[in-house]
Amino acid sequence: MSLPPEKASELKKTIHDHLIKMDVHGKIREVLSETLKDDLGYGPHTFSEGDFLQALQRRGIIDDVMRDLQFSQHDMERSREKDFPNKSAPHVAEKNRLPLNRMDIDVARRYLHLQVLGGKAFLDHLQEPEPLPGQVCSTFRLYLHFRNQRFQSKPVPCACEPDLQEGFLLEVHRDGIGEGSRMADCTTMLSICDPVHLVLIKMDTSNETTLVSSYFLDWRSVLSAPSGRTCFSVELLGVGSESKVPAGVLTISLELYPPLVETLNVDIITTQQSLERQRSAEKERLFLVYAKQWWREFLEIRPSHQSKLVKIFAQDENGVNRPVCSYVRVLRAGRLLESPRQAARFVSLLADEKAPLVGGGAKQEQWCSLLAFVCRGKGDCEDHATLLCSLLLGFGLDAYVCVGTRAKGGPHTWVLTRGTDGSITFWESLTAHRYLHQAIDPDAPPLAPQPKPSSPYRTVGCVFNHQSFLANCQPTDAVPLCVFDLQNPSRWKAMSEEALRSVCAPGSTTSLPPIPPLCASSLEPAAASNQLELEMRFLVAEHRKDLEVATVWDDHLSYLLSSALAAYETERCTGVSCGNEEFQDAVRRAVPDGHTFKGFPIHFLHRNARRAFATCLRSQFCEEIVSCRGDHVRLAVRVRVYAYPENACAVWIMFACKYRSVL
Repeated sequence: MSLPPEKASELKKTIHDHLIKMDVHGKIREVLSETLKDDLGYGPHTFSEGDFLQALQRRGIIDDVMRDLQFSQHDMERSREKDFPNKSAPHVAEKNRLPLNRMDIDVARRYLHLQVLGGKAFLDHLQEPEPLPGQVCSTFRLYLHFRNQRFQSKPVPCACEPDLQEGFLLEVHRDGIGEGSRMADCTTMLSICDPVHLVLIKMDTSNETTLVSSYFLDWRSVLSAPSGRTCFSVELLGVGSESKVPAGVLTISLELYPPLVETLNVDIITTQQSLERQRSAEKERLFLVYAKQWWREFLEIRPSHQSKLVKIFAQDENGVNRPVCSYVRVLRAGRLLESPRQAARFVSLLADEKAPLVGGGAKQEQWCSLLAFVCRGKGDCEDHATLLCSLLLGFGLDAYVCVGTRAKGGPHTWVLTRGTDGSITFWESLTAHRYLHQAIDPDAPPLAPQPKPSSPYRTVGCVFNHQSFLANCQPTDAVPLCVFDLQNPSRWKAMSEEALRSVCAPGSTTSLPPIPPLCASSLEPAAASNQLELEMRFLVAEHRKDLEVATVWDDHLSYLLSSALAAYETERCTGVSCGNEEFQDAVRRAVPDGHTFKGFPIHFLHRNARRAFATCLRSQFCEEIVSCRGDHVRLAVRVRVYAYPENACAVWIMFACKYRSVL
């Protein structure tokens, strides 16, 4: 069978690259210097080609090459089809980096191939030294969301010109568009105004994450490209107080597959985008007019309402003012979360961190979009509360975000759910604690029994969800005295649901970021637990070595600690304590008479062994266990990592020791 010249050269290049990958040249040199000289007994220059091939075959090198160098029928068919050019790999997850021509592509659907071809002008890293091979350094990672699809790049070292070279295959056909064999044409795709949301995250050497930029890319410029491909630069801006300052530049290439038969005129795309912006701006203007009128009416009820925390608008990470209702959506987690309480546990595992502020002054306000929040893995109480409310709505609960203050003072947000029996439950999104609210009746007789306040909240100014906004117009905004009868207009002043829907419903305005789905954890809990436990054992042994004390481990006692850690996590998830009796009985059996047992459990949100161990040593009780001296001392440590969506994890560590009591 003869091949065209271009196919023959391509085949030669493939084989050449494969030989280099397997280091076949090095193996041949090894055979030349060792096998032919020693095994065959020839001198260095007295061998034939047949002897040489025989030596290679006996070593198994030829078999290894032929076994690894395979061309499947699938590949041969794809190579004959010129419809599928060779592109970069889509990164749904790093471990699924398949060549594009190996992907199962539905030829009846339209795809957008987005390639990031590098970064430049990240001036914050202008003085960043070139990392040495194997050196731990700060990294950039790019996250994408497009029409319910999530992608992420591999981490690359931070630099002024980071080597962000990635390809992502985005399916344009979603949500019933172009069903069956019907291919979406230019007009259909022009009406798809969903942007590609790009989030750039920096991770430093201690695994602390920082949100660098959040950018919404309008991909429809590719519809006017004559070749079906366009390449351009995107300027990424900072976030928060730096939302007007450039953070860096990415070079991006867009290509539609299959290519369009007919392209659109640039003016048509520009006009469509302009009309969308005008329509959104008009909706936002009308809502602002309505909100001002509504606020004036609210102030006319009582002059004291001026001081209440009634939050109608909030700034996102890009400094854009959006109605607070737009931060809440009905979010279903599929199989990733099984119950509302597990959802509350997941949200509480995302770290609490206020938006960074340059200089002193009041707290920097920044309500993050959901993608930026979950990719960064931490945020303020507003981010936690809106995510928890969205998840509880997905589980069918009547949930609202509350804006008010805590007992210790300072603004705070939390979540409220209303039962069908009228019961009110507060959910603290930072801790997953739940509080049953029972209002105090100020008109009750002096000797009548009154419920004691159980929640840590002092005042509440307003509550809202994805379709309702209600301001507290009761004589007092003190939480213990508030009645959460939200349908009573004399207690709660509601905004028009129609007005809210005009600017907060999905797709109502172009400024609303789409809500991404949650991603399953890529963490292997058992492997992560074993690794962290080995690191903890090493650190304990080193610490005791510095104290000139021997370390003897009791593996059986370490194993028994597992049931205690499981009980702690179950209690955090469900609020129900269970399993302690079995653990206590097992410990009594494992600790001989005349011996003393001590245990110290602790909980973390990260898997950094040295940070965790340093924190543990700050506890006097833990330090006593780790540094225990005495007769017949045996140490134990057990680590259990529980994985949750978005690579959030609950890490439980328990140190224990037993020793003979000497009076």
